[in-house]
Amino acid sequence: MNRTRTYSMQTRAAAAELTRDRILDAALDLFLERHYDDVSMREIAATAGVAPQTVVNHFATKEAVFVAAAFERFQGQTEELRYRAAAGDIAAAVDALAADYERTAGANARLLAVEDRVPAVHEVLAEGRAVHRRWVERTFPNALAGLRGTARKRRLAQLASVTDASTWLLLRRDHGLAEAEAADAVRELIESIHRKPKGSSQ
Repeated sequence: MNRTRTYSMQTRAAAAELTRDRILDAALDLFLERHYDDVSMREIAATAGVAPQTVVNHFATKEAVFVAAAFERFQGQTEELRYRAAAGDIAAAVDALAADYERTAGANARLLAVEDRVPAVHEVLAEGRAVHRRWVERTFPNALAGLRGTARKRRLAQLASVTDASTWLLLRRDHGLAEAEAADAVRELIESIHRKPKGSSQ
C-alpha cells in the first residue's frame, strides 16, 4: 500500500514538473516575441496547453512566471551559447553574440522600456548586466591584462558597451547593417580596444 502511494506521489510530482516546464517554455517564447505588457497569464496558459488556473497554481503572478522563465530558462541558454567561445577568441565570441542577439536583442529593448515600473523586469535586467560583465571579463582577458582601478573599470565598461544588445540593435536597425556586417563592426570595435595602450582613455 505504501509503495503504491509513493509511486503515485512520484508520478504526480513528475507530471507537475513537466507541466511547469511547458509553462516556462511557453512564457519564454512569448516574452521574447511580445512586449511585456501584451503577455497575459491566459495567453501563457493557452500556449502551454494548460488551464489558466494551472499557471496560477505554479506561479501566482505574471511577474513570477517572467522571473522563473528568465532565470531557469533564458539565462542558462544564453550562457551555454556564449561560453562556447574560448577566452581570448574574439571571432568566436562575436559569433556567439550575433547568434544570441539575433534572437534576443529586440526583447531586451522592449524590456528596457518597462524596467523602471516593473520590479521583476528590473531584477532580471540587473542580473543580466552582471552576467554580461562577468562574461566580458572572462572572454577578453588580454584587453584587461595589467589594468587596475579606474583604468580597468573604464576598459571593462568599454568592452561591455560595444558587446551590449543595444549596440547590436543600433548597428542592425538604426544603421541598417546586415548580420555579418554588424558582427564585423563589433569585432573591429573589440579589436580596437585591445590595441589601446594600458590605461588609455583614447
